[in-house]
Amino acid sequence: MRAVRYTAGGGPRLGRLDGDGVVDAGLAPAAGFVPDPAGWRAVAAAAGERHPLAAVTLLHPTVPSKIVAIGLNYRDHAEESELDLPDTPVVFAKWPSSLIGPDAPIVIPREETRPDWEGEVAVIIGTRTYRADEAAARAAVGGISVIHDVSGRRAQLETPLRQFTLGKSFDTFTPMGPCVASAEGVDLADIGLRTVVSGETMQESNTRHLIFSIVEVIRYVSRGVTLEPGDVIATGTPAGVGDSRRPPRYLRDGDVVEITVDGVGTLRNPVTAEG
Repeated sequence: MRAVRYTAGGGPRLGRLDGDGVVDAGLAPAAGFVPDPAGWRAVAAAAGERHPLAAVTLLHPTVPSKIVAIGLNYRDHAEESELDLPDTPVVFAKWPSSLIGPDAPIVIPREETRPDWEGEVAVIIGTRTYRADEAAARAAVGGISVIHDVSGRRAQLETPLRQFTLGKSFDTFTPMGPCVASAEGVDLADIGLRTVVSGETMQESNTRHLIFSIVEVIRYVSRGVTLEPGDVIATGTPAGVGDSRRPPRYLRDGDVVEITVDGVGTLRNPVTAEG
């Protein structure tokens, strides 16, 4: 089952993605779609008007209190970045104000000279979680989605301590969607991921190649941080980012980025340069 947040000429609503249409499930709450048991029951029971996908605007499905991002979580990405493999998860934050939905433009600030892509599998928390053991960490996963950790390498790397949060939280730098897919029956250690930029495949991998599994990340982060339903974890990006190519290939005006996660779908966003 796949849940969406959308508009069809009015305020945000929830719906169930059904083939090439959306079945309405009522008004969206302020937190958007929260993949807890009540949220999934409401989407499963959706019986409202059916809209063709072409007639609606899909929004980022959740409005989280936290976006927890994990860096250097694929061995090949750490190697292409010429960095040692981490002994513990590398955690940073992305500000929720950077979220946009499918087809909304990624806007590159005038000062950012090294804008880069990072396609990732997103995990959305469905159960309030603190100090999770392995079983609780798996049970905390309410759904999965696609997230694009757009990265301004200039801002990220221009200081000695590296401004990950700033360089990755510019307005529009966190596209997410097109939906939240139920995690029921999903093998979290076997989810395929692919990033295509203007028709060229740049990244292709699978969560089986994560250094720290999704369950390990939830266990680690929840030591001292309460994960609330609707919170998002961006689980890391594989090799193939533009900054590590020779010559480098950065996002530019007119590009289109398409990120596909198995079982979820494709998140598509055009790129534009700030005027």
